[in-house]
Amino acid sequence: MTARFSLKSAILATSVLLTPGAAFAQASGELVAALAAEGTVLDPSKYSAGVDQYYIGQMFEQLVRFGPDLKPVNWLAESWKIEGTAEKPIIDVQIRKDVKFHNGDPLTSADFEFSYERLRDPKISRWSHLQANVEKFEIVDDHHFRLHFKAPDGDYIVGSLQLWAMSKKYFEKAGEDGFANAPVGTGPWKFVSRVVKQELKLEAFDDYWNKDARPKIKTLTLKIIPEDLTRVAAFKQGTVDWVDNIPLSEVENIKKMPGVKTFTAASPNNLYIDFPSYQPNSPFHKLEVRQAVAHAVDVDAIIKSVLFGQGKRYVEVAEGSTGYDPNLKPYPYDVKKAKELLTKAGYPRGFDTPCYNLTTPREPNVKEMGEAVFAYLGQVGIRCKVQGLEYGAWINLGRRGRTGPPEMDGVLMWMWGHGLPGDPATPWAGMVHSFVQGKGFGSYSYTDDKKADEMIEQLKGTMDPAKREELIRQIARYKHDNVLGGVTTYRPVITLAWRDKVNFRPWPSPGSWRGFQEVSFAK
Repeated sequence: MTARFSLKSAILATSVLLTPGAAFAQASGELVAALAAEGTVLDPSKYSAGVDQYYIGQMFEQLVRFGPDLKPVNWLAESWKIEGTAEKPIIDVQIRKDVKFHNGDPLTSADFEFSYERLRDPKISRWSHLQANVEKFEIVDDHHFRLHFKAPDGDYIVGSLQLWAMSKKYFEKAGEDGFANAPVGTGPWKFVSRVVKQELKLEAFDDYWNKDARPKIKTLTLKIIPEDLTRVAAFKQGTVDWVDNIPLSEVENIKKMPGVKTFTAASPNNLYIDFPSYQPNSPFHKLEVRQAVAHAVDVDAIIKSVLFGQGKRYVEVAEGSTGYDPNLKPYPYDVKKAKELLTKAGYPRGFDTPCYNLTTPREPNVKEMGEAVFAYLGQVGIRCKVQGLEYGAWINLGRRGRTGPPEMDGVLMWMWGHGLPGDPATPWAGMVHSFVQGKGFGSYSYTDDKKADEMIEQLKGTMDPAKREELIRQIARYKHDNVLGGVTTYRPVITLAWRDKVNFRPWPSPGSWRGFQEVSFAK
């Protein structure tokens, strides 16, 4: 594998080629898992957030992914390399020849071209901007294609080559609704049935290409149980074998249970407090008000008391992520300073504002965390009119350019996954870059800052790893000093649990450790 850019040493050289092993024994048995949050769609070209990947990621796959050791792994791509010129690079991809879709059709380059066409269409995809620099999709043969870029695109590389394998033939036969209701992918699990807000039933795919990393259980039932106590009770009573988002107050008790195994790790999700700084008539348009919010909230106390210590504080970029700067420190908790800043901004008596909170347990104690933030804001005079929203309504409220009610107009408890090991480029393009209708930039952004836009666009076009890291640090400092894209808070620490009769190996992506890529029953 060769490349003309130094990106090779940072990414390509760490890739591991997986090859099919010997014939695999027939899977058997049923695993029942309980998840706190439900995805909004099962179509990879329409997904909106990380929760969707909990479910999509069981059935669909990409060219590259990250393995349990957080290193990139060539997946459906047998190999790939960067060619062309620095100004107009080409990504040359060889895909595996032994991959089948769940309906038996072979995976070909035409399927990736079909996926590309859907993902680049802003009428279909919320992530069309990720394909914006691809000038042409060239099919060389059934297992070889090239992506021609009109400009360098570092985000495309760090984003696992951005394409999901979707069956063109099946989609054309089933139609959009048929595909959405009975999706077909290449993943280790194939669709059986779905009852919205209740469960998704899957079956191990006997013809799955990767014999060395596949489930050995026949049926996987993913139960949707958003209520923490109900979900944990189902696990304790034995009606489910595996459970995510252990309530933080229960983590130690669950770890002490006999016959139970657990896994605790930082989520790739980065949480923050957002507000409409782009609106000239909003108090948050003023830097002093944004700084007041940053000083008003004692995030460390919330992590200790509300999250039982199960959260990792971060400032713009998390430790271990690309561009992490240990010298960047959070705004100190200072009520007096916050009130002084509000007075300087022209709000000596504070002001009233809507405050939107997520009530679905997308992350452990996320509802309680939001309530604590609102209480802290109230102490300095930012008085919240709290509105609780379940996941679907919450994700739609945050999205820019939608039709219907007015756009978000107050404080929004928000999050955007940076991935594992982590890179902020794509999140910043979506939640810091100003909103550009139909282009994907700023798709969930309530910020409008021209300098930040220019820096983020420069980052997108930077493919050299060292230059990317330095530019990320510069953006992080500018973002922090001007409190753009909200006030960063913490990354959740999640705990998963399962019966010791289950052998489960967590994979970081897709699905934030929830992928049942390799699972079996102990003998």
